[in-house]
Amino acid sequence: MHIQEWLENIPAVSVYLLVALVIGVESLGIPLPGEIVLVSSALLASQQGHINPVVLGACATAGAVIGDSIGYAIGRKGGRPLLAWLGRKFPKHFSEGHVAMAERSFQKWGMWAVFFGRFIALLRIFAGPLAGVLHMPYWKFLIANVLGGICWAGGTTAVIYYVGIVAESWLKNFSYLGLVAALLIGVVSMLVVKNRAKKSMAQAEADSAPDQVPAAD
Repeated sequence: MHIQEWLENIPAVSVYLLVALVIGVESLGIPLPGEIVLVSSALLASQQGHINPVVLGACATAGAVIGDSIGYAIGRKGGRPLLAWLGRKFPKHFSEGHVAMAERSFQKWGMWAVFFGRFIALLRIFAGPLAGVLHMPYWKFLIANVLGGICWAGGTTAVIYYVGIVAESWLKNFSYLGLVAALLIGVVSMLVVKNRAKKSMAQAEADSAPDQVPAAD
């Protein structure tokens, strides 16, 4: 079957469910490529008329908000032992440095860390669980969670969809240009976060280290 025919026969409901599920699980605290799935689905919607971008954006937003809320509940119940367990399961994402950096962000920015964290690939998996661990008031978390989910999921869907429509003449059936761009953005974001995490870890170690006592002559 030609790739175009295959794309045309993908049930729209399966795309909606896949996007909601992947973004929801990522927001729950499990590292998954939610941004890439969202970008590729929005591009697909721009080329396939049977996929409604409004429904797609709504499903992505619902997945983000619900996933973050479940992550918050788990983090509030599990506490810091949960972060330690996640660190053992996903050392590249929940290392001590990453957790220290995220915790500093929460302490400095509060609910805005939840909102803006939605736009940074690595911080998306921290927002819900860490807000629960730090006992952020749920009403503050919920406001930032909903607004962040709408702006990120809905905004990304709208932008990528209209880019696909405008560029249809040269994108043709389905282009991986959007995926490449999303991947590059994600890699750059992760590198920046990783660098800041290392600095935060070093600072945390320096702050917790006992004062050096000079040796006696």
